Amino acid sequence: MTDRHPAAALVALARVLLEDAGLEPAKAAVVAEVLVEADLLGHDTHGLQLLLPYLGALDAGTMTASGAVDVVSDRGAVALWDGRWLPGVWLTAAAVDEAVARAGRYGTATITIRHSHHIACLAAFLERATRHGMMVHLASSDPSAASVAPHGGRRAVMTPNPIGIGIPTADEPILIDVSTSITTNGMSGRLAKEGRRFDHPWLVDASGNATDDPTVLQADPRGAILPVGGLDHGHKGYALGLWVEAMTQALGGFGRADAPDRWGAAVFVQVTDPRAFAGDEAFRRQSDWLAAACRATPTAPDTEAVRLPGERALAHKRAALVDGVALYPGILEGLRAETVRRGLDWPSALAG
Repeated sequence: MTDRHPAAALVALARVLLEDAGLEPAKAAVVAEVLVEADLLGHDTHGLQLLLPYLGALDAGTMTASGAVDVVSDRGAVALWDGRWLPGVWLTAAAVDEAVARAGRYGTATITIRHSHHIACLAAFLERATRHGMMVHLASSDPSAASVAPHGGRRAVMTPNPIGIGIPTADEPILIDVSTSITTNGMSGRLAKEGRRFDHPWLVDASGNATDDPTVLQADPRGAILPVGGLDHGHKGYALGLWVEAMTQALGGFGRADAPDRWGAAVFVQVTDPRAFAGDEAFRRQSDWLAAACRATPTAPDTEAVRLPGERALAHKRAALVDGVALYPGILEGLRAETVRRGLDWPSALAG
């Protein structure tokens, strides 16, 4: 039987570990909450699995532990922040919250962030805007890394470049969190570590041959992940990946052209208030109709129901808040070992 753990206890554990590594308490609280939110939603490659690497970055000084952003440019509805390699999770949460406030004044607000550390799971930020009746669009890339090949190529140029979109409805919000690559670095790393393969040939080796073997990303010479659409229709994911790079790196003025060598992110955050356009009622009328029409669509063979993006994640969250969070095998054990290494007490509320 899988052990389940109270979400509040996991947040408290993460917060204590982050503070022990030197992160300011207010920032540690936000990072801990967002990481556990990812696990609540079922995105277990981008939740507490990232805590140990984040602690390592704090210990090494490659993640900044204190201070504020540098505001490079601010025109009210549009701003550029230099994140100074502060925790990307905290930076992105702060940017969404600030964009929500500004969208209430200007109708829409966009904040780009350069020199951010890694930002974890995009879906975990979306309800920060949708709960206010606003639509949110996030995107991120890592200009220091490359694991995704352009369509027709066999050498990595970009990162998976995820896109997150939150759309409010009268019921639950639509939560979109997709990569422009056909799979992610997190899943590739997990499968490689466990000696498993993908179900489909979603990568290419260094010679350009399609493969289901995730270890090609660590080979010498290295392979690459394919864009969304794979070998036949990868031009679609490739195009979206280019778009993300432009929004995150080009608008921020820092990216691959600068040859950075530090794990991090370039981030794009945009929030839109429907009240500045046709209004809440008109917006919900359209979004509700579309949601209902999708759910009412006759299903294809072997499909139980048509779901909306985020529907399963929100159901997972509701259940986990009641029954506890089931972490992916090995995550809690790793956190226990780190707690012992740091001489901290293990929370009595956590099993295992």
